[in-house]
Amino acid sequence: MSGKPPQKGQENKQQISILLVDDIPETRENIKKLLAFESDFKVIGSAGTGREGVAMAKEYQPDIIIMDINMPDMDGLQATAQIKQHVPMSAVIIMSVQDDPNYMRRAMVAGARDFLAKPIDMDELYNTIRTVYQNTEENRRQYAAMREMPAAIFAAPKETGERAGHIVAVYSPQGGVGVTTLATNLASGLMKEGVKVLLVDADLQFGDVGTFLNVQSQSTMVELADDVDDLDVELFENIVATHDSGLKVLLGPQRPELADELRARPSIVADILGKISTNYDFIVVDTSKAFDEMLLSIFDRATKIVLVGTPTLSCLKNMRFVLDLFDQLAYDPNKTIIAINKIWEDRKDKFATISPEKIQSFLKRTLVARIPQVDERLILSAINKGVPVIASDRDQTKPPIKQMIELSEYVYNELMGVQEEDDSSAQAKKQVGISSIIKRR
Repeated sequence: MSGKPPQKGQENKQQISILLVDDIPETRENIKKLLAFESDFKVIGSAGTGREGVAMAKEYQPDIIIMDINMPDMDGLQATAQIKQHVPMSAVIIMSVQDDPNYMRRAMVAGARDFLAKPIDMDELYNTIRTVYQNTEENRRQYAAMREMPAAIFAAPKETGERAGHIVAVYSPQGGVGVTTLATNLASGLMKEGVKVLLVDADLQFGDVGTFLNVQSQSTMVELADDVDDLDVELFENIVATHDSGLKVLLGPQRPELADELRARPSIVADILGKISTNYDFIVVDTSKAFDEMLLSIFDRATKIVLVGTPTLSCLKNMRFVLDLFDQLAYDPNKTIIAINKIWEDRKDKFATISPEKIQSFLKRTLVARIPQVDERLILSAINKGVPVIASDRDQTKPPIKQMIELSEYVYNELMGVQEEDDSSAQAKKQVGISSIIKRR
């Protein structure tokens, strides 16, 4: 293992930092010499094994890692998967003497950004490095934005062998209020070094989490359902999709009709959450608006429910109905967090919108999050780039970035250190179906 981190203040911001990982010293040196001819490249280290490559990636955090696929202690695919998890801002380019489509596919599944066949054509390597660097610019900016969030807010929890396992369900009884936007940004806002977060798309028929974050996966909730009783938590970590930021994402069915099998088992989502919860500090669940047995089973499991609405009469009426149902389910009022989206900050026309004060009075609850109405192009731009809104701009005082980060801060402070209810107490609670609740009304 060779190389040293660039000294602070000495790095050239126009240069692309590169780490070489290959078990053949001559190959590393030849590539290093050839890259030195390009003024925008800077090789900051080289490693001879996969394990050394992972360790150097964690230490140096290079822009690009050129990784050989065949190495003795840990092959390039294993090393790439670990780098993807621990150093998500670094992009890996795999090299192999085996120009096989199966290797290419496996490299992409592991998290590689491109695949080159040996012997390397240097012009192709130059172009690939620059292309991958440009294509991952948003990823680096997003990760940098998350790291710049106040460290005191997201202090890493103490390692106790198990994670906190807090489940946060994000729900609205009305469509189009921004549930998926809030869920993806809440999950991203909770991410910090030492904090493990999973985002779950539980809108089984028409979930949009994958679209919002530009995430795809061959494995979804459908593939996990049959083996939920024997679900291997460590294997689950490798099966779920990983966003460029490092956020783990469990996607719902790829097509609406595939949701029927899951919906026939109302507790299946809650069962999966219960099985893997202690492997994460936070699990944020994006839900559908259908208030059914499946949703209730998720709510029963949840530590907190973020109830989302907009300042309209129809939406507030439905939110009040939901809060009444929560009361009948004997949920602690503190279990619910009220978030109102699309609030007009310009109050010159006081009759054009319902004020936050009137909303609080009607719902009889405090508004924890007041997210202002903004130009929809800002939200759409983030979605088109596949990044959360909070990472789409470095200015974290800009609405709605500021308000979404504050919501993440509130959830974190509310939950970390809170003692979970023991299983026997939870099982002793009477489970009430939605149909019986409605009949009693």
